[in-house]
Amino acid sequence: MSHVATAAIIGSGNIGTDLMIKILRGSGTLKVVALVGIDPESDGLRRAASMGIAAISSGVDGLIEHDLFADLDFVFDATSARAHVYNSEKLLAAKPSIRLIDLTPAAIGPYCVPVVNLEENLDASNVNMVTCGGQATIPIVSAIASQVPVAYAEIVASIASKSAGPGTRANIDEFTETTSEALVKVGGAQFGKAVIVLNPAEPPLMMRDTVFTLSEDGDRAAIETAVEDMVARVNSYVPGYRLKQRVQFDEITTPVVVPGFGPFTGLKTSVFLEVEGAAHYLPAYAGNLDIMTSAALRTAETMALRMNKEAAA
Repeated sequence: MSHVATAAIIGSGNIGTDLMIKILRGSGTLKVVALVGIDPESDGLRRAASMGIAAISSGVDGLIEHDLFADLDFVFDATSARAHVYNSEKLLAAKPSIRLIDLTPAAIGPYCVPVVNLEENLDASNVNMVTCGGQATIPIVSAIASQVPVAYAEIVASIASKSAGPGTRANIDEFTETTSEALVKVGGAQFGKAVIVLNPAEPPLMMRDTVFTLSEDGDRAAIETAVEDMVARVNSYVPGYRLKQRVQFDEITTPVVVPGFGPFTGLKTSVFLEVEGAAHYLPAYAGNLDIMTSAALRTAETMALRMNKEAAA
């Protein structure tokens, strides 16, 4: 009989609470046993307690001191980049075998985008889920790069201001740095740039992501097919992830200067995406948070399956 891995979630805000509910809704390989925060009055901790989940309001130190810590397989960190530095040091010192899934832009461990490089990171003790914009756009850059060398990739993530809580806002600077670096390290571009826009529109708009790449000219039909196939793969675990329109191509014959990159001629590929949330806990417009929790869950479930196979061998 396969082992159901146990997990705790640090961060009782929007992301941590949504992740808890996603696991409770029917993960066959993970069981959430604790939600950890620092505000005993938070909605997340109240919900956890009402559903029989240990609600720990004394942070990571309280988790480590709790009786259930010894049996934990995974810890998801949905706090902030700065907090994760502290949390990861404490957790790995207390239990070196624990597996950490980092939903902040701290980037202590390797970047992980499930459809692009999860297999090569299955043994990592601390994987970083990049950012919401990274989870949405890096697969597209990777798909284009699979068909033609990408010299430059630029992404713009537009999210509803209401979907950006204190943790997201605290991570704005790290968002741009981490996403830009991951566009290169995981997406395969030679140079990357990321921009995030908090849209205050009412009613709130769904997450929109725009991907621009500059490359040599190539087989445009093959590029479009690769992008469509990648969208379908992401959609398998983020059902609200979709193309807003067909992939667009523009041939640049007169050199244009790209700030920080230089003059360019060749093929410009534009991809326009929308991410609708599953509304398990967060509103449907909060696709930016939903894609992070969905990617983190897929990563941990795949790791848990690998652990079961190794245990059975």
